[in-house]
Amino acid sequence: MKIDSTLRALADPTRLRIMRLLAHMELAVGELAQVLGQSQPRVSRHVRILCDAGLAERRKEGSWVFLRSAVGEHRAPPLGAAAATLLAVAERDDAGFAARCAEDRRHLAAIRAAREASAQAYFARHAAEWDTLRGLHTPDQQVEAALGKALGGDLGALLDVGTGTGRMAQLFASRSAHVTGFDKSPEMLRLARARLQDLPPEQVELVQGDFTALPFAPGGFDTLLFHQVLHYAQAPELVLAEAARVTRPGGRVAVIDFAAHDREELRTQHAHARLGFSDEQMLALLTDAGFAASAPIALPGKPLTVKIWLGTRTAASHRAGIAQETAA
Repeated sequence: MKIDSTLRALADPTRLRIMRLLAHMELAVGELAQVLGQSQPRVSRHVRILCDAGLAERRKEGSWVFLRSAVGEHRAPPLGAAAATLLAVAERDDAGFAARCAEDRRHLAAIRAAREASAQAYFARHAAEWDTLRGLHTPDQQVEAALGKALGGDLGALLDVGTGTGRMAQLFASRSAHVTGFDKSPEMLRLARARLQDLPPEQVELVQGDFTALPFAPGGFDTLLFHQVLHYAQAPELVLAEAARVTRPGGRVAVIDFAAHDREELRTQHAHARLGFSDEQMLALLTDAGFAASAPIALPGKPLTVKIWLGTRTAASHRAGIAQETAA
């Protein structure tokens, strides 16, 4: 970041308002336009200036473009952190600016409500099929309690792969320094965004992509979750290899999935690529990826049993993975 471009980017009332809005939550360009009462092309121009100055970040998610602040407390360079502090002080000490920001936040409440209404409508449309699937296995609350106990306290930087509606990210956010929810589906990420929108924006990030090619640097996460996700993988060995790549040495992966079963209808009705996993299969998958596996936890249901498999990333395999990437 440079001081001249930073000051030029902030030298506009609309861009000051945008930065204060992004301090509260990630927003789509269209949502910003709605709050600001301006046209989307005009808001897009302001957004481009802020992004070029390094004050905000754009992220495409399907046909939507989302904006987040790039100057959160834990992630900004010193100049960016100073800019964020300046804006916070300005809202506190400048009565006119404070009134404008308060009005913007009132409009922001409508965005939150619209997201929640959209999520509720989605759940209503799919409630019957989800209830049918839930009826086949251990109750969710029992699985979540067992997973929480197995993971323990401090989860560090958490990556929830296949975050879906964001339930796991929400459940474990209080134990995590930072949570990244990752999913291939833009619709699911919109549901997760509605669920997680009350968390501090600097604590949570939602990213779209494919779990066979995670868009993250090596060793960036302390804990990875695959909650009822791996049975969708055509090649689970590739998915877990990617998981190992982005897990720091000593970090952990938790795979929560079905034990091997014969319910063929799950392939056609719910697009399951795998009818669960045996302990032998999962041990081989984790070991080959570079995780030292722990004893599995079984949660019997009728007729499906849920298993929790845990693995710890070994330092030797981490070094080997780096060497392979360097050679490539």
